[in-house]
Amino acid sequence: MTLLEIFGYAASVIVAISLMMSSIVKLRIINLIGSSCFSLYGFLIDAMPVFLLNGFIALINIYYLMQIFGAKEYFRILEVKTNSEYLSYFLKFHEKEIQKFIPTFLFEPNENYHVMFVLRDTVPAGVVISEYLDDDLVYMKLDFAIPGYRDFKMGNYVFAEIFKQKKVKRIYSDPGSVKHEAYLRKMGFVKTQVLDKVIYCLEVK
Repeated sequence: MTLLEIFGYAASVIVAISLMMSSIVKLRIINLIGSSCFSLYGFLIDAMPVFLLNGFIALINIYYLMQIFGAKEYFRILEVKTNSEYLSYFLKFHEKEIQKFIPTFLFEPNENYHVMFVLRDTVPAGVVISEYLDDDLVYMKLDFAIPGYRDFKMGNYVFAEIFKQKKVKRIYSDPGSVKHEAYLRKMGFVKTQVLDKVIYCLEVK
């Protein structure tokens, strides 16, 4: 097998991997890389249909990525009661996905629980459920974004704007899965230990 053939197979694998992404942004970026490589492969082996088709796909990916990164998104918080019928349905519908990220999550609300749906252009992109331990201290029980909206924008909006507006000074969160821990670190949370329990903490500034 020649290096050129290996390059062609690698390009095909990248395109296939892109179709497995739940995030539209990741799908577009990875597919752009794969289609660009495949287009180059078509040019190198003098296969014009392969070159032109994949070059066109690469241009489409570039167009939509420009739309995504250049578009103005509108965020809004919709607060609901803990006995909301829609909240119950949302948690049940996404139960398996939620357990992947926060296996310890169990919805047992009390009077200090606070529920916020995060709307992105009117779409309920995710939900944040917190328990207020004090006026400025919360324990975040759940921070979940639905597939397609896991690009950190929701987290930035909630932590940098909403909790700050509510004058929250400190946020605690369970570590959750490896992916959720990576997300928490991306959001500025720091791993700490409280009473023999490992948790993450964010100082809201």
